[in-house]
This record gives sequence, C-alpha cells and structure tokens, in this order.
Amino acid sequence: MSAKVLERFPAGSPRGSWPAEEFAAARRAEGEPATVVMDLRSDAFLVVVEAPDEDSRA
Repeated sequence: MSAKVLERFPAGSPRGSWPAEEFAAARRAEGEPATVVMDLRSDAFLVVVEAPDEDSRA
C-alpha cells in the first residue's frame, strides 16, 4: 500500500497548537482513517490515508 497526502502542515506551529492532529481527528470523525506522519525532508507534518498501489490495480 502507498499513502495519499490529504494535507500538509509546517512543523513550526505555535506551542500547544496541533493543526495536523486536529485535521486528522476531523477526518477520522467523518470515517476516513487519517494518520499524521512527519516528513523530515520538508520539515512538515502530513495527514495521510492508505491508498492502493498503482501496480496492484487489475
């Protein structure tokens, strides 16, 4: 499986602010299994959902 990025948030949010977690929680409340991951290369938090691999489509 691969991941589809729903939204990207800079890692430098103000102290006590968790916009990526709040966005992911709202997606989960809508039934979408969103997860937050850290992209070290871009210094950003990504909200992602699993997406089927392109190669596995029939």
